[in-house]
Amino acid sequence: MHVRLGVNVDHVATLRQARGTVYPDPVAAASVAELAGADQITIHLREDRRHIQERDLRLLRQTVTTRLNLEMAATQDMLKLAFEHKPDTVTLVPERREELTTEGGLDVAMQRDALKRYVRSLQDADIFTSLFIDPDIDQVRAAHKVDAQAVELHTGKYCESRDNKERTLELQRITDAAKTATKLGLRVYAGHGLHYHNIQPLLELREIEEYNIGHSIIARAVLVGMETAIRDMVAILRGTAR
Repeated sequence: MHVRLGVNVDHVATLRQARGTVYPDPVAAASVAELAGADQITIHLREDRRHIQERDLRLLRQTVTTRLNLEMAATQDMLKLAFEHKPDTVTLVPERREELTTEGGLDVAMQRDALKRYVRSLQDADIFTSLFIDPDIDQVRAAHKVDAQAVELHTGKYCESRDNKERTLELQRITDAAKTATKLGLRVYAGHGLHYHNIQPLLELREIEEYNIGHSIIARAVLVGMETAIRDMVAILRGTAR
């Protein structure tokens, strides 16, 4: 199976916003990413607009030639933007303004009725809908009950594991969640904290068909360039890395 790479260009926008300049441009970075082999461009339009801006979403929708995945909170304002710009995929994510980065997955079980309405609205607009959840079987089942088409498993705890025992435990949680999701007919994606070394064990899981990776790729790109950083990750995903 062809494992897809979604490149998150948020941190290109983070560099731009840090100085209030017009560069580096995440739109240009997305073009380079696609030329280097990315299968998807992922952006998170946060409510506080700390990195990606509406201008970026508008231009990316006009220029992305692969797929555009919009991560967003489940709010009416964000829903309106999704309807206006029609990304290929919307991934509903939790969001707290004080967090440095997304700290965990949606609690779908606790928000089932509300999320079901958002999922239905997005699908009525022909937008493929995924939910960003922790690798928890109950959350996977809840995602299925709200009619999501896919789940993206939050890999943060796995990536932050301090020893082999903890890492093995978290890998098993991801495995169980991925297999459950597949049995329920959900597409399975993964992301958060993944880099060039810790992703390898996950590639053994045939159920995971897409990885969304941002920070580690952009960090590597600072040193070796965007094209090389993406080609290196693509090679790992394809099993062709030297």
